[in-house]
Amino acid sequence: MSDAARCAQLVISQLLAQGVTDVVLAPGSRSAPLALVLDATARAGGLRLHVRLDERGAGFLALGLAKASGRAVAVVTTSGTAVGNLLPAVMEAHHSAVPLLVVSADRPRWLVGFGANQTTAQTGLFDGFVGYSAQVDAGAPPAAQRAQVARAVLLATGATGGRPGPAHLNVALPEPLVAGPVSAAVPGTPVQAQVTASAEPVALSADLPTVVLCGDADPVTGAAAGSLAEAAGLPLIAEPSSNARRGPQAMATGRLLLAQDLGSRIRRVIVFGRPTLSRPVSALLSSEAVEVVVVGSRSDFVDPGWRAHLVAAAVSIPPGDPAWLAAWQQADQAQSAHLEQLTNGIPELTGPEVARLVVAATGSPQVLCVGNSNPIRDADLAPVGAQPGPVYANRGLSGIDGTLSTAVGIALAAGVPTTLLCGDLSFVHDVTALAIGPGEARPRLRIVVADDNGGSIFATLEYGRQDYAEAFERVFATPLDLDLVALAQGYGVPARRLHSAAELEAALAEPILGLDVLVVTVDRRQRASITGNMVVPSRP
Repeated sequence: MSDAARCAQLVISQLLAQGVTDVVLAPGSRSAPLALVLDATARAGGLRLHVRLDERGAGFLALGLAKASGRAVAVVTTSGTAVGNLLPAVMEAHHSAVPLLVVSADRPRWLVGFGANQTTAQTGLFDGFVGYSAQVDAGAPPAAQRAQVARAVLLATGATGGRPGPAHLNVALPEPLVAGPVSAAVPGTPVQAQVTASAEPVALSADLPTVVLCGDADPVTGAAAGSLAEAAGLPLIAEPSSNARRGPQAMATGRLLLAQDLGSRIRRVIVFGRPTLSRPVSALLSSEAVEVVVVGSRSDFVDPGWRAHLVAAAVSIPPGDPAWLAAWQQADQAQSAHLEQLTNGIPELTGPEVARLVVAATGSPQVLCVGNSNPIRDADLAPVGAQPGPVYANRGLSGIDGTLSTAVGIALAAGVPTTLLCGDLSFVHDVTALAIGPGEARPRLRIVVADDNGGSIFATLEYGRQDYAEAFERVFATPLDLDLVALAQGYGVPARRLHSAAELEAALAEPILGLDVLVVTVDRRQRASITGNMVVPSRP
């Protein structure tokens, strides 16, 4: 066995020992020893291997697998630009605190800097976005190689008490890459970590008008936010991907209520997760009149308004005046009724209507994935479901990159019917995610595309004003005039176009048996009008 193959087998062996069960592989030459060991191990039932042609999509697939499973997932690439294509997924994993492991094959370090083919400086490529980065040399002592792999998994998963996030192992493999047969890897001896128990919850008083705010969060964090709001009888403003948006204390139109009288009366906000969705929330967290309490174990705690008064692993608060929650519930009902009346008055199907129907159709145990831009903001105003399932979105950096690939990974990891709601630009940007090879696991995933032929969210922002009308269509809206049904069908995926709420509701009621696409026609000419008239008019 060559040194390269021996190193590859040791790396995979230690990944197995540390609990890694899924690996995504993009093909290449320098990574051949890793690929052969992975294939042999997968054939022996030691792990689940997912093969993808494009490294960018492979990175987001691994991100989705890790996001939904809560476990570290490795993505393996060859050297050169292949590694660079993982940067978007690594950035997203960093900001979302997702345990993504990059295992990049490399030339030996003595070839770097001399113009050798497909050779560049790969160490440090993800500086600023990985919590741990190491060079694994095939000629190093095996104990050192095992320790590097174990440390990468422990730090990526936060097992030592730090923040979860991506880690990078750059594996330098010399020639000959392979020499003789390659056998399956078996788990080695795991390196374990123990973290001291969290301190007792910090007790807060009930003398301030308080709301609980939960941004993008995993199901455990979302449940903690919901439990606190329920026990204390507090209004809960929960983003769609907070996994806290349930129960009578959750406000369906929370972000709109912040712009009304109730919002101005808030004097304390208890923050869970990472709130990033709306300007009213940002304004609340920046207000000098509001005490901000951040709950979480992240060492780099969330404080977008630079106003955190207290950072704690957990808090408790006794029930306050029930009239406070009742006022929010009454206002939420009135605001929701206004939104429904507003959209019902428009003959064309609107984005908020599409989101409302999709959210209503994806209760537990189904999983909902939501794309960025308008879809997640529309879902943020949908009625609160009685028993919603897990909800995921790439809110670490809030981009449209890799939306479909992430949803595929989530669906595969969750193992239950999954629905993705996204816009047409997000769909086109990552449409190659539909190219799944015949030997690969196929998700039970329904993709609902709100097709308004462009970026309608920009119409609601400053540059959507008439002052910029001449430039708007070309440099912001960017209509593509594509037949998205034909595009999906070109990848062998069943697809159809829907034009009405009744058609969409009927299609959503059908069982999700595999991968399919529903393209829903939405008129974006109404977007600015809807956004500008969302808030209930003030009483005279």
